[in-house]
Amino acid sequence: MSIHLLAPEVASQIAAGEVVERPASVVKELVENALDAGAKTISVTIQEAGRRLIEVADDGRGIPAGELPLAVERHATSKLASAADLFHISTLGFRGEALASIGSVSRMTLVSRTNDSVTGAKIRVEAGRANPVEAVGAPVGTQIRVEDLFHNVPARLKFLKQDLTERRAVDGLLARYALAYPQVRFRLTDGATSTFQTSGDGDRRAILAALYGVEVGKQMLEVLAEEDGLRLTGFISPAALTRSNRKEITFFINGRWVSDTPLTQALLQAYHTLLMVGRFPLAALFLEIDPEEVDVNVHPAKAEVRFRSQDRIFSFVSRSTRRALLAYSPIPALPPTQNLWGGGQLSVGSEQSSGNSGQWSENSDQWSVEGGQLPVESGQLPVNGAPTQTAAFNLPLLRLIGQVGTTYLIAEGPDGLYLIDQHAAHERVLFEKLMLQHAQKNIAAQALLAPLVVTLPPQSASVLSGQLAALSRFGFAVTEFGPNTFQIRAMPVLFGNADPAAALRALVEDFEEDETPLQNELEAKIAGRVCKRLAVKAGQTLSPAEQRALLIDLENCDSPRTCPHGRPTMIHLSVDMLERQFGRKGAR
Repeated sequence: MSIHLLAPEVASQIAAGEVVERPASVVKELVENALDAGAKTISVTIQEAGRRLIEVADDGRGIPAGELPLAVERHATSKLASAADLFHISTLGFRGEALASIGSVSRMTLVSRTNDSVTGAKIRVEAGRANPVEAVGAPVGTQIRVEDLFHNVPARLKFLKQDLTERRAVDGLLARYALAYPQVRFRLTDGATSTFQTSGDGDRRAILAALYGVEVGKQMLEVLAEEDGLRLTGFISPAALTRSNRKEITFFINGRWVSDTPLTQALLQAYHTLLMVGRFPLAALFLEIDPEEVDVNVHPAKAEVRFRSQDRIFSFVSRSTRRALLAYSPIPALPPTQNLWGGGQLSVGSEQSSGNSGQWSENSDQWSVEGGQLPVESGQLPVNGAPTQTAAFNLPLLRLIGQVGTTYLIAEGPDGLYLIDQHAAHERVLFEKLMLQHAQKNIAAQALLAPLVVTLPPQSASVLSGQLAALSRFGFAVTEFGPNTFQIRAMPVLFGNADPAAALRALVEDFEEDETPLQNELEAKIAGRVCKRLAVKAGQTLSPAEQRALLIDLENCDSPRTCPHGRPTMIHLSVDMLERQFGRKGAR
């Protein structure tokens, strides 16, 4: 084939591939244009996760009727005049590609009116071809409807993920911009249902409460630091409030949402030694910097940036967040009755460690964990309703010695010493009991004295709302109670009065990166997540009775040597190995 120029519509579709990857990309570009236009109210409506319709309406300055044909052309922008302007960009958009790219892969209708115009103007673009401008009645501002996204590029349509995943991406995007621009009223509507809304009163903490719930909003720690032309504001979570992934870490630079690995690492460095492996903080941080010190013209999506002095920025972010973290996290005081060298040691940050060791009742055979009562059964684990002796052969009978580091149990067996991770062991015990009851369709649910209301981020709420039937099979009675809000009415008797909100959040937080709907998951995975959150924590002091009960239940498990997630529950130090280590039997 000879060299030739591409047709304009083909070139536009190729360019659109860099800017418009999914429905959330369209929402991002249109919301940023609205913010650049000085909008105080931005409404986003989607249908079928954005495939059928994306509509963004604002009350900004609008576009003059005479400029509408130019606005939908490639490389047309009002935000740059020369190449020199690229080095001090103060707007979110500047490339002049968004509207042209969106119009080339959809049916786009743009209606706009400026404050000095009596009527508005409308232009329709289909597959990159613009129709003549029409005069219409319209309020001041701009409304853009994007219909049938990727209708003319079916190969791109096949790469879109499930509706649930695409909706979560849009939910997360609007949540980020609502935090970055608290003075702007945002509203997201999915079909006929409003799923997210802010007041625009400028209160970021109120938005955090709307996203994560009032309790989480109260716990978030405020960051405010200035140094040599740098300013960092926002909120971070205390060390006890974490997530299983980095999805809740958000950075904005000069009002622009960015995905920058060094900035994330700087934040995690501030939490060094305070978080357990695999746990990450929540953060919404906003960095203000001289535009000449940052290059935003790195990628067409404008999500990547380059700093002129990256080490300086890294150090500033890490020091500022660490300072805020320590300022709000005083060193815990040692209770007067606690013996540092005895059974209770000072809890050091790990897995939301709690100083509440609970209470043991010999009469009810129950122990308290984080304020709740968990049943502890002795004897053999029943299978199909009948006692079994086979489970006991997985472990020899063990003699409890004690607890070390408020994290591990020490036990003696006929063949050596066993070090047992109390959290992993309790996970295994709860998991096998729950799965046995589920197999027998005999999970008893206990109604809460007062229903508990839980607020989730929009993206998490969309995961949970369609999966309530799956939870009911495990004894959870959860109903929708307003936008992004759920009411917990009952939970399995097995977990007693343990924190229901923590259990519910544990079910949804790990699905942020999981494309499989909850009802299609292995039921064991659901049970494993609940048990992980409700098991006793590392750093939690257990009484001798609690330790013995846990050890007996672990002996009776079918698979006592690993937790449901595959992590070992114990380390075995054989007598032979100990003799070799002490030089009693040959060389080391």
